[in-house]
Amino acid sequence: MNDSWCFFSLSLCIKALLIPAYHSTDFEVHRHWLALTSSLPLSHWYIDTSSPWTLDYPPIFAYFSFLLSLPASLIDPTITDLVAGQNYAAPSAVVFLRLSVAAADLFLLSGAHRLSSRLPPFRRRILLALVIWSPALLIVDHIHFQYNGFFLGILLISLGFMVEGRDLAGGIVFAILICSKHLFMVAAPLYFVYLLRHYCNGEWSRAVARFLVMGLAVGAVFVATFGPFVYYGQIQQVFHRLFPFGRGLCHAYWAPNFWVFYIILDKVLAFILGKLGFIIQTPKASFTGGLVGDSSAFAVLPQINPIITFLLVLLAMSPCLIKAFVRPQPKQIIRWVAYTFTCGFMFGWHVHEKASLHITIPLGIIATDSLADARHYFLLSIVSCYSMFPLLFEPQEYPIKVLLLAIYSVLMWVGFSSLFSNSKAPKPAMEKKVERSGNGTGLVGPVSSCYLLGLVGVEIWGQFLHPYIFGSRFPFLPLMLISFYCAIGMMYSWAWQLKQIIRNS
Repeated sequence: MNDSWCFFSLSLCIKALLIPAYHSTDFEVHRHWLALTSSLPLSHWYIDTSSPWTLDYPPIFAYFSFLLSLPASLIDPTITDLVAGQNYAAPSAVVFLRLSVAAADLFLLSGAHRLSSRLPPFRRRILLALVIWSPALLIVDHIHFQYNGFFLGILLISLGFMVEGRDLAGGIVFAILICSKHLFMVAAPLYFVYLLRHYCNGEWSRAVARFLVMGLAVGAVFVATFGPFVYYGQIQQVFHRLFPFGRGLCHAYWAPNFWVFYIILDKVLAFILGKLGFIIQTPKASFTGGLVGDSSAFAVLPQINPIITFLLVLLAMSPCLIKAFVRPQPKQIIRWVAYTFTCGFMFGWHVHEKASLHITIPLGIIATDSLADARHYFLLSIVSCYSMFPLLFEPQEYPIKVLLLAIYSVLMWVGFSSLFSNSKAPKPAMEKKVERSGNGTGLVGPVSSCYLLGLVGVEIWGQFLHPYIFGSRFPFLPLMLISFYCAIGMMYSWAWQLKQIIRNS
């Protein structure tokens, strides 16, 4: 545990330095939730409209906000004042909420430690550095402001139990995760199939008994979480808050996923057909307006609704579900879970770019398993982190995000190169051929190198050339370019993971 605390302590020092940095409106969202849960009875939590930032996380996180409000009210009562506290960002509030995020990262530390405790020392240290020092997590949680480390820590704890063969505990913890942040339910089909085949196995009577035990345990979590709101007759309102499908297919800044190509193709077709004399109706909710539109914003291609995205996600993850059903293996569960999150990210409805953390953090756990995994993670983590650069748009944060990504990239290069150049490092037979290909350590091939250099070109265009050429015109164009270019890398990651699952699982 000493290694884990060392990595965590160093990350804590970095987080302390980031306290004065920019914070987004998510800061006010979470501050308001402290005030809401502290000032109102539970029966009013999901019907309150005193602020635009209504409570839209599941009840366990609401209970977590209530617990945080107790010390907050002692430190500065205005933090938890529903009226006077609106848009309150005094130093006391900023420091308290920043430190609450850092403290919640203890869950991330616990999950990473559980999954790394049985590894050789050098691999363990690389794994801890990859997860705890993630620059994307620092950008999203400790500058932009969210609690992803808390949620991802719960996920890693669940995966740790599953890898150890403690399926019942893993299922219960995953149920707690869903009741904390419902976006993680993308992995629910995989958990269901895997637990059904791995935990509920054996003779018929034993399988039925275990199925009932798992069902009762997981059901108890949901009953305890949502039961009070069923009692108050508000369960429909709670689910309406959790699933606001009216927000549209894409966020204002497009997540780098499949829908980027779909939108751009629609724009290109509309332009070409318009030039050919066809009458094309331009949708009012334009995807390039920088605002959240609705799902009917396509001019030429078929419209997309939540049901279509749901079916596409299920279809994309079906090879993984089949593998888990035919041959459930604890050693593959992390890879499978990461893949299901990748499917949700690539084809889901109204996906935020921050959701790529659900992919990179689990894959960081297995990045040291083989050279192929290290190469994939090296590329993916850089692309994922760079796609989040637009979250920090103020000039004073620019050198911070660049420096965080640059240092992390160097650490990955040094760590992976040292690990796989060591003759004692784990190198499956299929990886030895890669290392003998004349590509140095084999960490970055020529295609990957060109692609990563392209990221530099995209950044130079957005920061220097676009303002010089266009001035203040077309402000959404640099964001479109980042989304499109990063979407290429994310699509490659999805295809690579699918290939690994089909070939090796």
